[in-house]
Amino acid sequence: MVDKQFELNDVVQMKKQHPCGENRWKIIRMGMDIRIKCLGCERSILIPRKDFTKKMKKIIEKAAE
Repeated sequence: MVDKQFELNDVVQMKKQHPCGENRWKIIRMGMDIRIKCLGCERSILIPRKDFTKKMKKIIEKAAE
């Protein structure tokens, strides 16, 4: 299985949308756990990297270098 390549400040789409109705998330912290922030209501959640890679659908926008 190919590991998805994502970086800090990438905007990703998750398989399920947030209760606010938005499904775009920004990666704001990376490590063993990944913190993502909803771009609709600005709430953030911390999820394990393994769960994040399963639940991420695609990368919408790469971070500007």
